[in-house]
Amino acid sequence: MIDHAHDLVSVRGATERLLTAAAKLDNASVTESSRLPGWSRGHVLAHLSRNADALVNVLRGQPMYPSAEARDADIERDAPRPLDVQLADLRDSAELFQEAGAAPADWSRTVELRNGVTDSASRVPFRRWAEVELHHVDLGIGYELEDLSEEFTQREINFLTERFRGSADVPSLVIEEDDGRRIPTGGRGDVTLVVAGRQADLLGWLAGRRDGSALTVHGGTLPPLPPL
Repeated sequence: MIDHAHDLVSVRGATERLLTAAAKLDNASVTESSRLPGWSRGHVLAHLSRNADALVNVLRGQPMYPSAEARDADIERDAPRPLDVQLADLRDSAELFQEAGAAPADWSRTVELRNGVTDSASRVPFRRWAEVELHHVDLGIGYELEDLSEEFTQREINFLTERFRGSADVPSLVIEEDDGRRIPTGGRGDVTLVVAGRQADLLGWLAGRRDGSALTVHGGTLPPLPPL
């Protein structure tokens, strides 16, 4: 069962870790490339701030973004800002998200995200937690997938395998974690592939952060995954 209150606490902790780490940067390093193609660290920080605003919209029953073009334009607008402005914006927008999460609400209701995707309101805090944790890694400032908590890593693997389950773009396969846990995913054809490895490497591949070269594939070759 999803515990949105627990996840809101986890979001706060993850945000504080990111803010503490990012505060050690300077204005020049914010303009340097992140690990995301085409994005500077400023783009990543700006995206995190605007994503917090967008998820507040979701919790209030409003469109997540006015449009895809507006989302991208806002990130481009905010990416060049100095470090102190980026951090203040991220802290303020994160607090607004916490306030929206603390408001009385029916957490079993269905909400709409981007591109017509729907989900339970109760999972919105976890989605924000994933944004903060993975984009902290994307900054390339010493925080790695191996530093993520076991709870988060397992839940994000579960979330991503659920997302790809039934997808015509992914062949049927089984994820085998290093503790022996096996999770089916994909949806095209019979299961012939088993993809095995450490949790951090599996998460990296599923989330598009690693190429899967550290994984072991039984029954074929590692398939490409659609973008998230």
